[in-house]
Parts: sequence; structure tokens; C-alpha cells
Amino acid sequence: MDHICTADLCDDRPDEVEVCSSPMHLYGGRRRFRGEIATVGTDGDAGLVKQELASEGRSRILVVDGGGSLDVALFGDRLADLAIRNGWAGVVVFGAVRDTQALATLDLGVAALGTAPRRGRLDAAGSIGVSFDRGGARFSPGRILVCDMDGMVVTDSPSSAGG
Repeated sequence: MDHICTADLCDDRPDEVEVCSSPMHLYGGRRRFRGEIATVGTDGDAGLVKQELASEGRSRILVVDGGGSLDVALFGDRLADLAIRNGWAGVVVFGAVRDTQALATLDLGVAALGTAPRRGRLDAAGSIGVSFDRGGARFSPGRILVCDMDGMVVTDSPSSAGG
């Protein structure tokens, strides 16, 4: 794992990064992570999240647009185990996660807006490969996300993100 940090990226390449100002919290055991973005858009349904995490991760980060809802969790410990088994670097949820005590012990980057004890539906409703804007950053498949305890940045250039 490289040691590139968001603060250095913002200082060294301010014109090449977009800073996400959404109030994200880190829940995974990995406190610093980076990777190519894959996306899912859903409204309270974790089925497509599960489907994507069952595919080969290739050190990517699954970014889930849950519309900012904290009503139900779109990610938890079972999906984290699936993500780790399949080689994902992290999961970012613009919504809620659950099983946070377990998530904190796992070697996976996990960031979310908050928590909710109730699981989302598993009907696989939503869209894979969507692009969306959150907190001043554009999340699109193929872009690079870097996340650490200082925040989250997105860039188009792998070299900007230490890749």
C-alpha cells in the first residue's frame, strides 16, 4: 500500500484533484486507501452492492450512491468479507453502513455518511456504472479515489494519486 495522502495531493496537484466535502466517516480497519472507482446507484437496496462485490475487485473502490439516506444500511460485515475475498480495496457509501465494530477489525477501507442498524433490501434495484456528483467531486467509473483520515479526493490521473 502506497503512502500518498490527500493533504499532499491537494498541496502538490491542486488543479488535478477534486475534494469531496461530504462529511464522511471512516469505519474500516484500513484508514488509508486508494483505487480505481466502480459505482452503484441505489435507493435503499444493497443487492447490486453485493453483486458488484462478488466480482473481481482488482484493488478498486466501490462507490455507492445511496442518495445520502441513513434509513437503511447498504453495507455491513458480510459484504465486507465478500469484498476482501474478491480483492476490493475499499467501499465508500453515500448513505449508511452497519456492523461497525466488525468493520473496524477488517483490512478494508470503508467510508460512509453514517450508520443504521437495519439492512437495505436485496432486490438488486438500481444501476451499475453510474456517474454522480457528491460534495463537489465527480464519482465516475475509472477515476481514481484516495481516502484517508483527512478526507477524500478524486482525480482522473493515476500519477496524481500515486499510481
